[in-house]
Order: sequence, then structure tokens, then C-alpha cells
Amino acid sequence: MDVRRLLTIASELLLIAFVVSLVAGQVLGQPILLSYVETGSMEPTMEPGDGFIAVPSAIAGEPERGDVVTFEAEELNGGGLTTHRIVEETDRGYVTRGDANPFTDQDGDEPPVKDAQIVAHALQIGGAVVVIPELGTAIMGIQSLLSGAQRWVAATVGSRSLLGTQGIAYIVLALSALGYVVDLLRGGDSGGPDRTRSTDRDQGVSTRLILVALAGMVVVSATAAMVVPAGTQQFGIVSAEFDSENPTVIRQGESATIEYRVPNAGLVPVHSYVRPASDGVATSPEHVFVEGRGEARVSITLTAPAETGYYRRYVAEHRYLAVLPEPVIRDLSLVHPWLPIVAIDGLLGGTLYGLGLLLIDGGRTRIRSRDSRHDRSVTARVWRSLTR
Repeated sequence: MDVRRLLTIASELLLIAFVVSLVAGQVLGQPILLSYVETGSMEPTMEPGDGFIAVPSAIAGEPERGDVVTFEAEELNGGGLTTHRIVEETDRGYVTRGDANPFTDQDGDEPPVKDAQIVAHALQIGGAVVVIPELGTAIMGIQSLLSGAQRWVAATVGSRSLLGTQGIAYIVLALSALGYVVDLLRGGDSGGPDRTRSTDRDQGVSTRLILVALAGMVVVSATAAMVVPAGTQQFGIVSAEFDSENPTVIRQGESATIEYRVPNAGLVPVHSYVRPASDGVATSPEHVFVEGRGEARVSITLTAPAETGYYRRYVAEHRYLAVLPEPVIRDLSLVHPWLPIVAIDGLLGGTLYGLGLLLIDGGRTRIRSRDSRHDRSVTARVWRSLTR
């Protein structure tokens, strides 16, 4: 295989990784490798529609002052993912601000940002964010066109099932089947199989390698969806000699209850386990099931020591995609919190790889010359590569 062909294959694999990362980010409700900003709050660092490389917080490490982070806001713009810069660290959490804003997010109703809320860091080199100009603009434009096309098709056929993510899958499948039929009708007189196909096995890419790469991306995305939103949450309380309306200021020896939000920004339901990670903490319930794009709440009871002073209390949240029975996930998590993640990743990656082997011959994806009569339809080539 020559250098030109290697570069072509590499660029195609990068394009697949690009598309999969964006789709996975939408489905799982958090940035996976790539993300973008929609407003001008980060100007001039990032203009509206600019993209950036999103490094999962589990990999990026401890946030520091000056980092640009994507976090799950509680009140800002109605809640949801927000990308702003950390400008200060406090005992209660991080103070954040958009570069274009004259005031911090915490000057408004947004409480200090906790580690558990941060889902990704924008990649910075030499202190400067690596910006991908107009990435978001292109994505939003494509999404708008797709949404318009979906609405038109759904109205034409009179079916709401063609709307949303599931509708896109139906439409793509229908177009693929239609393209395959048209290509068969146009090329049906070719007199048999394409005889111009190269028999040199060095002119192809191992389909097993492609399947391993795709399965690996699914595993990485699934792991990020379970690890990034979870973690240990810290609550600072004051044991005082007086009563207070502030739930974190508690009379010595007494308790107060606060609500803990468990949002799920993705489409896949999750099982979340919120358990005490220090003395003086109780949670109820410890397990909640959260539907896609839904939210659950857990009551956390904090108990103040008999002696006055400032104390820290901790809870640990472990989150798992609901692809295994809950009793299995619960029992595995009690042995070690990472065991359910390993089991879920193995199930997802193994299933994708196994299905791929059933659809593909497991040999090599051959590269055919452009003058082949059967190569006139891109859709037919894709369909044939999947059904060969």
C-alpha cells in the first residue's frame, strides 16, 4: 500500500472518529473529544460557533485557576452545560466567568462549581485554548438542515416516528436501501461480479481493525459518560451554637437535610448510586434510576459534630449506563466501583465487534478502481461493504 493510500485511509478514519465523537457527545449528553460554544461569553478566546478539543476531567486532572472548563451549571441560563474560565478557587468550589463577561457566574444565582460538575477541560497549549474555528457553526447548520428535512419527511408521510435521533436512523436506513436498489437496477446488466476488483490483499484495510477501532471509541465514550459526571462531592458545614436558615450552618450535634441533583444529559438511562463517603452523612435513597434527559434527587443528611467549627462531609456518586440488570450492577459495585464499568464496556464493545463480524467477512475492505461500474453509487458501496 503506497503512502497516498495510507494518507487517504488515515483521513477517512479521522473523519469517522470526528463524526462518532460528535454523535456520542449528543447521545451521552457531554462533550466527547470535541465540543463548541454557542454564545459570545468566551470572546475573544472563542467566538460563537468556535470549537475546541474537550479533555475529560478524569484525564485532565485537578482544575486550576485559568483553566477553561465545561461544567453542568445549576442555574446559569436555566442549567445545562456551560463553558467558562475558572478565575478563583474557594473552599466552597470554583468561581467561573466567561472571558467577555464583566462579572462572575457566582455574582448571580449560580453557586460555586464543584469538581463533580466539571465534565471536561478545553485543551490549552502554552496557556492558550486550542480553537477550531467555525466547527460549531458547521455542526449547527447541518443540524438545522437535518431537522428541517426530518420535519418535511415526517409531515409528508404523516409519522412522528421520523423525528428525533431515532428518526434519523430510519431515514438513513431507508435512503441506503433505496440507493442500493437503484444501483442494482442501473448496474444489473454488468454480467456478474465486478471483475476489476483487485485481488491484492495488501490493497485493503483489515475490517477487524476497523471494528476494533469503532468498538474502542464506543468503550471510551461509554466510560466517559459513567466516570465524568460521577465522583466525590464535598460539603462544607459549620457546627454552630445557633440556628440558621443556611442548611450548611447547623446547630452543634444536630442535622440538616439538603437535596442532591442527579441530572442525566444523555439519551441513555443510568443507574446512580449516591453513598456516604465520610462520617456524619446519610443518603436516601442510595440508588436512583434516571431516564435519558431526566433528573433525580437524593436527600443528603449532614450531621454537625458536638464541637463548633468548620467541617467537611463527603458523598460519592457512582454512575452506570443501564445496559445491565440493576441487581448485577449493584452487586458488582459493592465489590469495587469499577467492576460494573468494566462489565458494561465489555458488553458494549464485544457486542459491536461481534455484530460487525456477522455483517462483514472479517477479511479486508478492498479498494477498487474508480472506473468500476458498480462504484457509481456511494450508497451502494457503503451498503455492499456492510453486507459483504
